[in-house]
Amino acid sequence: MLVKFFKKFTSIGKDREELLRNARQEAENIILKARQEAINAKTEAENQARRVASDAIEVEKRLAKKEQAVEDQANQVNRERQSLQDTKDYLEKLKKEGEEKREQMLTKLEKIAALTKDQAKDLLLTGWEEKLKGEVAKKIKAAEEEVKKNVDEKAKSILVDAMRYGAIDYVAEYTLSVINLPSEDFKGRIIGKDGRNIRAFELATGVDVDLEEEGVIRLSSFDATRREIARMSLETLIKDGRIQPARIEEIVRKTREDVEKTIYKAGEELAHRVGVFNLPQEITQALGRFKYRYSYGQNMIAHTLEETKIGIALAHELGADVNIVKLGCLLHDIGKVVTDKEGSHVDLGVELLKKHRFPQAVVDCVAAHHEDIPFPSIESIIVYISDAVSGGRPGARHEDFEEYLKRIKTIEDAARSKKGVREVYALQAGRELRVIVRPDEVTDDEATVMAEQIKEELEEKFDVFPGQIKVTVIRESRAEATTKI
Repeated sequence: MLVKFFKKFTSIGKDREELLRNARQEAENIILKARQEAINAKTEAENQARRVASDAIEVEKRLAKKEQAVEDQANQVNRERQSLQDTKDYLEKLKKEGEEKREQMLTKLEKIAALTKDQAKDLLLTGWEEKLKGEVAKKIKAAEEEVKKNVDEKAKSILVDAMRYGAIDYVAEYTLSVINLPSEDFKGRIIGKDGRNIRAFELATGVDVDLEEEGVIRLSSFDATRREIARMSLETLIKDGRIQPARIEEIVRKTREDVEKTIYKAGEELAHRVGVFNLPQEITQALGRFKYRYSYGQNMIAHTLEETKIGIALAHELGADVNIVKLGCLLHDIGKVVTDKEGSHVDLGVELLKKHRFPQAVVDCVAAHHEDIPFPSIESIIVYISDAVSGGRPGARHEDFEEYLKRIKTIEDAARSKKGVREVYALQAGRELRVIVRPDEVTDDEATVMAEQIKEELEEKFDVFPGQIKVTVIRESRAEATTKI
């Protein structure tokens, strides 16, 4: 047993020594490897440091070169500036010396001639003036005779030629629209039970409906826009067949929207026909209202188109600014369709153009086209002449119609100014005035008082009127409800 134990103990000792030798050998290897890696890292760091230092030196060299270049340029600029200043001083010196020598020479000449500079100048001019006076007078007289001889013929030629360019094919309408009926039965349907349909139609459109003539219906109104809306609405109702108050109001509302679009298109077409584009939308809409507006019986689109063509031709002949004349002619009557303000159409037109920042030359043409102010330019004179030629030709206008429009507008304005008024319609040539009020703002008692106030105001405005004016104030209350299905 002891022998075996001793052998085993001896074997363990040998294994322990072997392990220690291996451990020492591995530790030495690790230390050697670590030393080698440290040496490599140090070498790499030293190389990197040398490269960074080299790059820094190179950057410093480039910066030094750039600084030197900038300094050289600054020195060059300073040298050139100094050179320019020296040249300027030298030129000033030469100029001063030249003026001194010139004054010395003039002084010597004045002593020799016994005349001052101004006296010599006057003497020279007087001599030439006397010499040329006779010849100039002869030429002036000959030119005046030539002008007198040709001015009338030339003026007639220019005007006739301009009017030829202004010829248009627009047919003017008047104050009555006629609708042909498929049969007489439609009149009863249009009138409705107890006349409710025709009353609703007249209230919605503001026109007077005449059913007396067989086979036709006549729509009468001084306002061509209302009359056109009524005509289109009635034709739609006849085709549709459903003629009742609610349907009438719906059709009239849709037709009014369609007419507004037509008005804008008409304004755009008018501007484009005379070569004007990109006008403000409000100006284009106002020009479109010329389609249903008349001045002394002359349709305003026809008048404006004719006048503008005449003005353009005259401007070309006389060498004026064609664009100013074109805009002046196109916009000269635009104040006539401004209905929400008081004042003459000239003042309203000037205000509207200034609002949209039109050139002052165009505004002056509008301001002077009725000679309200002195003519500020030749373009304003051309606009005035073109307006007179278009409106003054035989058959162009009817004097009474403009007065009629003014009378109707005065009648409507008497009611429109009252509080709570929604719509105002003058019918039967101004002999009936219908005033529709808002029921939430005007009571029944106030409606009665309003009718009396309007009557008194009309009596004050018209000392003499052909017939009586019937004032009707309409207050209508409605209650509406709509189901979900």
